[in-house]
Amino acid sequence: MPRKPRCRKVESEPEVRYFKPQGIPVADLEEVVLKVEELEAVRLKDLMNLEQEDCARMMRVSRPTFQRILASAHAGIADALINGKALRIEGGNYCLGAGFCRKQGRRLKQNETCEVMSEKTE
Repeated sequence: MPRKPRCRKVESEPEVRYFKPQGIPVADLEEVVLKVEELEAVRLKDLMNLEQEDCARMMRVSRPTFQRILASAHAGIADALINGKALRIEGGNYCLGAGFCRKQGRRLKQNETCEVMSEKTE
């Protein structure tokens, strides 16, 4: 049986959670869902230009896991941009800021991990 996934540390939740192509009603659009930790990976690697090893350490994941998160994010963003789909940012496995686990609703102790099952998106 696989172990429970660890929370990925993100700096903060995004203020804007929905993007869509201009001039197309929301009802007529397909959506791509980008998880919050995927957005954090893009922010760290592409916006802040950090090395993958540093990004992985900041998110408290292994470098290969960071690479998978980033690749998934890039694929979703490309799908939305190329195919004219809306982009919704929601869900995932993440803890906010300095050790706060939003799923457990409490601050974590030093070196404690927030192991929760991934949140399903609708």
